[in-house]
Amino acid sequence: MLDIIILGIIQGIAEFLPISSSAHLIIFREIFNIGSNIGTNIELAFDLALHFGTLLAIIIFFFKELWKLLSDGLIKGNKTKEGKLFWFLILATIPAGIVGVLFEDVFESFFRKQLWLIALALIVMGIIIYLVDKKSKIDKSMKDMKWYQALLVGCAQVFALIPGFSRSGTTITASRALGLNREDSAKFSFYLSVPVVAGATLFSLLKDNTLTIISENLSIFGIGILISFVIGLLCISFLLKYLKKHDFKIFMIYRILLGISVLLMIL
Repeated sequence: MLDIIILGIIQGIAEFLPISSSAHLIIFREIFNIGSNIGTNIELAFDLALHFGTLLAIIIFFFKELWKLLSDGLIKGNKTKEGKLFWFLILATIPAGIVGVLFEDVFESFFRKQLWLIALALIVMGIIIYLVDKKSKIDKSMKDMKWYQALLVGCAQVFALIPGFSRSGTTITASRALGLNREDSAKFSFYLSVPVVAGATLFSLLKDNTLTIISENLSIFGIGILISFVIGLLCISFLLKYLKKHDFKIFMIYRILLGISVLLMIL
């Protein structure tokens, strides 16, 4: 139970900070043996459950904004900025959705097992996040985005299917490269996670044994979701305030140190 709580805290923090929650869950499980006693048959479903907890955190935290996007998008179409942004989010979801479904087995059986690759992804993406943010001098609002810019952010999100790159890291970096300000880059990343995580969760539930696994491990899944939800709420608030006055240097340093540590442990 202590392992479940620790993994829930890790997910709640790492999902929103650009440090890769999937990489942290794998590293803590494989190297530090936290959660290693969770059966391999429920490992991926449990990780998705933790992501579902942080999804609920986003929905609660941004409920008014998300409701406005949804209602305008379905009722007014692209006649308002919010309605247009809603369809941009749907468009940006498509690339990762297609690649995730077509190559699910590859990502599960190969990329999630390669700790050296995860470590390199942590290091490389950490440097990219910092450099792109540092060189981006334009501060546009996400409501000024064009459809092709949203699609480019969605294409960048495909790399997040590889643990270590970070979904928030890749989407925030792409948004900054396109000229969005830091706060709106983070918000767009948060909004974009809603259809992505919801789709991944639904896709997982449609598998033959997922509901059986959940029903047999209700306490594990319930506590994991609750912890990641609560910590996620706190972390969203922290990051939005942090990015108003700070850059991504601290995250780059952390990612590099963690990546090097993992490589040393492997060796």
